[in-house]
Amino acid sequence: MPMEAHEIERLIKEHLPDAEVQIEALKGDGDHYAALVTSTAFAGKSRVQQHQLVYAALKGRMGGELHALALTTKLPGE
Repeated sequence: MPMEAHEIERLIKEHLPDAEVQIEALKGDGDHYAALVTSTAFAGKSRVQQHQLVYAALKGRMGGELHALALTTKLPGE
């Protein structure tokens, strides 16, 4: 079953409370999204570690309910 953009945003903000999250539907099918996530939690972490934090927030839904997420992460002010 596809995921709604607001559900992706809710899960990320639940895991990273200070996050600013922008979600864009790429195909309109509920399976393909792009996300821009800005959070102070990314400080001192590699890009891979930043992405792992976001994927952890999705609680295993990647590859199931959510087929594809083009992810961009950054620190505030970047």
